[in-house]
Amino acid sequence: MATPTLTWSERMLLLLRRMNNFYLPGSSLESCLRFEVAGEQVGWVPFRVASILSYFPHVFSQPYGSTIAMSSALDTYHKRSEAMDLVLQELRRDESLTCLRGWRDEKYSVMPRFCDTPLMHMERAATSLFGVKRYGVHVNGYSWDENGILYMWLARRSLTKQTYPGRLDNLAAGGLAAGCSVKHTLVKECEEEACIPPSLAEKAQPVGTVSYTYEDDEGIFPECQFVFDLELPLHFKPHIGDGEVQEFYFYPIDKVKDLLVSDDFKPNCAMVVLDFLIRHSVIEPDSEPYYHEFIAGLHRSL
Repeated sequence: MATPTLTWSERMLLLLRRMNNFYLPGSSLESCLRFEVAGEQVGWVPFRVASILSYFPHVFSQPYGSTIAMSSALDTYHKRSEAMDLVLQELRRDESLTCLRGWRDEKYSVMPRFCDTPLMHMERAATSLFGVKRYGVHVNGYSWDENGILYMWLARRSLTKQTYPGRLDNLAAGGLAAGCSVKHTLVKECEEEACIPPSLAEKAQPVGTVSYTYEDDEGIFPECQFVFDLELPLHFKPHIGDGEVQEFYFYPIDKVKDLLVSDDFKPNCAMVVLDFLIRHSVIEPDSEPYYHEFIAGLHRSL
């Protein structure tokens, strides 16, 4: 018997569920330990990772209840960051922790909420071991043609990217490194990836966030993307910059919509474009049966 073909809406709903699978029945949520630093929860530690951390009693307390914490003796940002880095450098030798093979020498801030003062920083590639919240910046680049048709710029990721090589992506995007502001990251990524001059990139409008939490074999990923819309002159063309992109495409929005549910699109970037389609009324509640579910899936609490 042939498998029924899923509609566009059903495929998008499956993507959103996959990107929020940490909240679904059968996930590791119930078996994870709360990760606390200075008395504040900053993440979730899978049980298998917690057992490894027990070999570092000078850095992590023995689990109590459903919590594992950094030692209270590590009472400053510098002490915590240094101790975490030493642990992670040692764990890089453990080949079972596949996420550490993608070591980037890029530090991410660790704090309960984005508005809180960072408690320490840690290597980006290791954040999934601790379920630490990660933040990034994504830019929707778009234009209107002479006939009033909405077009969007998409980027195809380089085949050398550590994650999702060769997949379709937003015009520009990047993680928020420790000590960098959202605006600085926006301008930097636009210039480095798409050769968009700062004078143009700075015209991008902040339009909200997209947040979700998923888990896979490499750990837990609570992520929040700061989303910007950048209306570009119709005849502007981005150019390949630092090599993280291999090609740019300028597609009518209906084609972009179709591509979102294909295996060709990086999943979290598809979410950012879905948010764009909702905000620009390409998708409307009277014609989209999962309209409410889409919005809920784009804005899950971290």
